[in-house]
Amino acid sequence: MSTPNRHLFSYLNKTIPANWDRPAFTDFGHPTAYTFGQAAEQMARLSLLYQQLGISAGDRIALYGPNSANWAVGFFSILAHGAVVVSILPDFTPEDAAKLVNHSEAKVLLASESLIAKLDFASMPALAAVVSLNDWSLPFVANDMPELNAQPSVSLTPADICYRDDNFDDLALINYTSGTTSSPKGVMLTYRSLSTNLTFIVENFYTTPDMKYVSILPLAHMFGMSFELIYHFAAGVPIFFLTKLAAPVVLQAYHECKPYLIFSVPMVLEKIYQKNIRHIVTKPLIRMCWNIPGIGTFIRRRILKGLMDAFGGNVKKMIIGGAALSEEVERCLMDVGFPIIVGYGLTECGPLIGYSDWDVFQPRSCGKVVDRMELRIDSADPYSVPGEVQVRGEAVMTGYYRNEEATRATFTDDGWLRTGDMGIVDKEGNIFLRGRNKTMLLSSSGQNIYPEEIEALLNMEPGVMESLVVQRDNKLVALIVPASKKVRKTRIEHAVKQVNNRLPQYSKIISYEIRQDEFEKTPKKSIKRFLYS
Repeated sequence: MSTPNRHLFSYLNKTIPANWDRPAFTDFGHPTAYTFGQAAEQMARLSLLYQQLGISAGDRIALYGPNSANWAVGFFSILAHGAVVVSILPDFTPEDAAKLVNHSEAKVLLASESLIAKLDFASMPALAAVVSLNDWSLPFVANDMPELNAQPSVSLTPADICYRDDNFDDLALINYTSGTTSSPKGVMLTYRSLSTNLTFIVENFYTTPDMKYVSILPLAHMFGMSFELIYHFAAGVPIFFLTKLAAPVVLQAYHECKPYLIFSVPMVLEKIYQKNIRHIVTKPLIRMCWNIPGIGTFIRRRILKGLMDAFGGNVKKMIIGGAALSEEVERCLMDVGFPIIVGYGLTECGPLIGYSDWDVFQPRSCGKVVDRMELRIDSADPYSVPGEVQVRGEAVMTGYYRNEEATRATFTDDGWLRTGDMGIVDKEGNIFLRGRNKTMLLSSSGQNIYPEEIEALLNMEPGVMESLVVQRDNKLVALIVPASKKVRKTRIEHAVKQVNNRLPQYSKIISYEIRQDEFEKTPKKSIKRFLYS
């Protein structure tokens, strides 16, 4: 394997001085904002605070809070100090967050005030201090710590920026992922992993000084951290963080910032499609005219314009990750020419595994394995018989923190990472996923059933908000959440019937249950399947 072209901090050593007075981090609709130079100065202040707290290189510092400009500054301050970031999703309860602080042996916790108010500091005895992500104050300091200066005076110039950029194999991050089928585990990622991901993105994307980016993915999740935060800061692109993800705020941010690039999870795009597009494209007259020269082109252009306008009118690419995108949505958007790409990643790979650019992307795939990584399918016939997707390369984690048993179980004897995903590849190397190994169901006749594929069909039916397919007594049961309380049972019955008409006999839904409450989800909007049966 080749060494990444450039270390994460080798980018920042050039980007920060070159963009010193330009905007870097802004909380959309709020006064908190930093230029690149101001971010560097606040990073330096926090580093001096860490020194006062006795934090050395390799010590752990935890981050626990929603997306914000201060979260971003805190993240880079930890790495610049040489400490290890412990990213804890704000979705974790304060009790669970405290357990992860203890498990990671973190000595300092950076957290938002709303979460700090719910924390029991006594339950985290190793903490030297807690730092507020709202104003950098110190709501908690251990009794044996000397008097501290939380905001030491710092004055930097562009010439002062010189971060260490030769420690590829040092631990940079412990990412606690919620997962959908198991308890959280701390994924250990080195600078090599973060830098490999960054290098690939830089090589395959482009930026100009006038571009802006709107961040909506959770920064504590690897998808948002690598693509939205690390890449755009390294590329010199101003980032606008949404402190609220209400639809009107998101649309307003897109309208005002006009982002050139959007990263998203499938659920966001599928909801937009269901609400604004599906009722148009499913009309018999529209379907009949869809491929007629002239009028069909006119219809598709109108749909494309509406989509582009909704996202600010300047989108060059929309990359979808975190889960499978509905085939109906993908086909429609590709038909109208919307620049959509479905990628493939895993927290354990920091996260990128598969990607192909718009001009070569194959429908229903999730791209080809990225540079500096290798992929194989654990199947006697990887081109037609699904097997577990396994990878190795520079981006792969070193293991799970303080969990040797889980680490051993995740790697094969010859050193490949078991992704837990089932899939095939074609002769050109395009990856086609079929579902999770752990969620795969076996029919009474021995056929493999991937419930995600059935759920994708159900979720596209009118009246269905979301669904989950489980197996009871060898029979498939669909748990369905209606789109609203006004949806009648007969509409759900019709949806199930329509889906069954498209399924082979062994994977048909035998019965269904209507649920009023949405399913509990992970930050990347995957249903926590292990909670339901």
